[in-house]
Amino acid sequence: MKTILVIEDQTPMRRNLALMLELEGYKVIAAANGRIGVELALTSPPDLVICDVMMPELDGHGVVQSLREAKQTATLPFIFLSARGDKTDVRIGMNYGADDYLTKPVVREDLLAAIAARFARAAAVDERVHDAESNASFNPDFSSPEPLQKLGLTPREAEVLLWTAQGKSNGDIAMILTMSEKTVKQHLGVVFQKLGVEGRNAATVRALEVLSKH
Repeated sequence: MKTILVIEDQTPMRRNLALMLELEGYKVIAAANGRIGVELALTSPPDLVICDVMMPELDGHGVVQSLREAKQTATLPFIFLSARGDKTDVRIGMNYGADDYLTKPVVREDLLAAIAARFARAAAVDERVHDAESNASFNPDFSSPEPLQKLGLTPREAEVLLWTAQGKSNGDIAMILTMSEKTVKQHLGVVFQKLGVEGRNAATVRALEVLSKH
């Protein structure tokens, strides 16, 4: 069972998130502020962190910085969940070391998709690291989406898959490629169909396989 640490100072939001995630089969640890969240994460690292940005004692930026500086949590999947969602806020959050940035009120499906994407990315990286240990030539190349076109994708679909394989959320991809999140979802739907996969997890692994062989 995967463990998710929820750091949120608003009690109703914290309880709602915990209940939603528990119903999905995750074990949830909750923290009422950033300081407590960091202590919990460093004491017993979870599998993923969902964290608010604006909090007393230690804000979300301080939380992610603290976790990235500690060896045991340096690569821990980290998702910001904040009411502040303009492009500047998103960029700042990502620059501090977050993997994803979702805005409140978050749609249940979007949050679960972001979590699944982070776990898929982590699993794929672990698998690739294992392969790398036995194959010195292993070297995934994210510099170009062109190799992904060999999967029967259009150039735009290949771009979307390239960023998906790097663990970016639909919102991140929309901002990077200057398109709407709806368009990103439409592209991904076509990509899944062409690859014969059911979701981001399998698509990510398939993309990494191609990018490591190219």
